[in-house]
Amino acid sequence: MKLVNVAVIIACASLGACDMLSSKDLNKEKFEAYLTLKRIPLNDEARYERMKKEYNQRAALVSAIDSTKKLKPLTINAEVEQFRKQLVISRYFEQYLNDAVTDQGLQNFYNQNIENYKSRKIHAAHILFRVNPKMGEVERQALLTSAQDTYSKITSGNDFSKLAKSQSDDKVSGTKGGDLGWIKQGAVSAEFSQKVFNLKAGEVSAPFLTAYGYHIVKVIEEPQEITKSFESVKGDIRYQLRNQSKQAEMARLIKSAE
Repeated sequence: MKLVNVAVIIACASLGACDMLSSKDLNKEKFEAYLTLKRIPLNDEARYERMKKEYNQRAALVSAIDSTKKLKPLTINAEVEQFRKQLVISRYFEQYLNDAVTDQGLQNFYNQNIENYKSRKIHAAHILFRVNPKMGEVERQALLTSAQDTYSKITSGNDFSKLAKSQSDDKVSGTKGGDLGWIKQGAVSAEFSQKVFNLKAGEVSAPFLTAYGYHIVKVIEEPQEITKSFESVKGDIRYQLRNQSKQAEMARLIKSAE
């Protein structure tokens, strides 16, 4: 049921009848509240008269439908009452949250929790020797030996980028000399992060194992700390604070009604 139709039914019920309302019978206060809901200026005479006519016609329509006895008044009233309750709850929290969660409040929360919006990133490359879960110990050991041989070549002066192109099982990064781009800490496995974020620029790690296989990692650029701007997280903060405020106020209201 559309809001306008429900509003008419509520209006009719509150007036005690749904007959055609004359200018004399029209409850001016309630009608003008309806115009305010529709965002129609009260000083716009043309629209005022047009809406009054529409308002009366809808009231008359409801009266005519009611006289057919095809609808059960108790069912309609129950539906209207449920709509009214939901509307009251919705309007209340809309106003309450607008007052409770302000732009200044969002900024204060951001400032007080700035560490939560900081992260580290690092520019790295790797050579991957992929491990298949079905591999036996002998195959795994052979793979590790290959990784160690490649590492020895790198420490002996061979070009990391060329070896990545020819040896890495990660063909996507391999075509770029193993370059993984900027990696955010925590976005990769814990083992990988722990190893790579403890290396310095230009440093190459010995082979180490993750769920993907054996990696040899080279740091291209050292870690940088990045802080998300307030504007980039403002929406998330607003959602979080509004949700927290709503739950707290709802609990308070329910407790006060007990």
